[in-house]
Amino acid sequence: MKKWFLIFLFAAPFTVLAQDAIRNKSNGGFLFTKIYENDASSVKDQGKSGTCWSFSTLSFFESELKRMGKPDVDLSEMFIVRNVYFEKVVKYVRLHGSLNLGPGGAFHDPISILRKYGIVPELAYPANIYGETKINHGELDEVIKAFADAIIKSKNGTLTAAWKIALNGLLDAYFGKQPDTFTFNGKSYTPTSFAQWLGLNPDNYVDITSYTHHPFYSSFILEIPDNWAWDPVYNLPMDEMIQVLDYALSKGYTVAWGADVSDKGFSFRNGVAIMPAKDWDSMSKEEKDTIFNTPVPQRKITQEMRQNDFDNYETTDDHGMQITGKYKDQHGNIYYHVKNSWGATSNECDGYFFASESYVRLRTMNFMVHKDGIPTAIRQKISK
Repeated sequence: MKKWFLIFLFAAPFTVLAQDAIRNKSNGGFLFTKIYENDASSVKDQGKSGTCWSFSTLSFFESELKRMGKPDVDLSEMFIVRNVYFEKVVKYVRLHGSLNLGPGGAFHDPISILRKYGIVPELAYPANIYGETKINHGELDEVIKAFADAIIKSKNGTLTAAWKIALNGLLDAYFGKQPDTFTFNGKSYTPTSFAQWLGLNPDNYVDITSYTHHPFYSSFILEIPDNWAWDPVYNLPMDEMIQVLDYALSKGYTVAWGADVSDKGFSFRNGVAIMPAKDWDSMSKEEKDTIFNTPVPQRKITQEMRQNDFDNYETTDDHGMQITGKYKDQHGNIYYHVKNSWGATSNECDGYFFASESYVRLRTMNFMVHKDGIPTAIRQKISK
């Protein structure tokens, strides 16, 4: 009996570890063990719309509310998108069309809307007002652009007082009229009073990046088309950028993550984003066909590589997501747990995937974090 008890005693921890490990997919060869994992709301689906920036930021907000001990709230992404479209068109017209006017945006856009307009729950401003099964903004995006261009090209000589009224009417037609008041958990709110009740302070959130064409520890306007509002980000050396990410996750914070997902190493279907040490052009067909089957050595990323890929359009502002946790694979390599907005059934990881540290180092465009999620020494360098 004693012998069998000892065998069970020593075997038990390994059994628990095996149960705790997460595979990248059914029968997948990646085994991930949790280091940190922070609360997040359910996975949403942005459908056929370029609104990942709103979905990821509001998912980040929902995690912040959980961290703050607030009741679970499903926030309305389209309330943010609708108001951003108004602000964007106004600026586009003011600049005579010399601005990117499309569905894309940035993490600071919801921050600006929160500050100016407030925020509402999904139940007060739902996404699919016409009963569609999925969001589809194809027509909307074209109509908004055509409307704005028509205003700019008007032969009146001056703009009329009606064009902003017409713009609001157009947005109301596609998104629905915004509520002046609504009821949440039996209490009446306005968008502004609801934002105040939630306690999300816009001044608490900071965008972080890492590029050498601007001085480190300074802020600059990140030169990407979707940064239409020209809001600044804080610039850190790459290693310190990763330190912020790791520190935030270890202290219970999540981050809203902007990254390139056009890289060959990104495979949402396989539940991983990797940066193999071996160059893709040097791989055999068999290596390429099996690259997502099991972990492979990852490339060592330098600051120079980050800058070169940004300057040469290898790293582009593709997609906004949320990083909720940090894991290691069976070989001890670090991965980050990423919540996507392509639906909970879009892959075998329930709408999540795992991005290797190498991938995050190279393909991160920027991320947003609560300022208390920044180590004190780094925070002092950027005066936040």
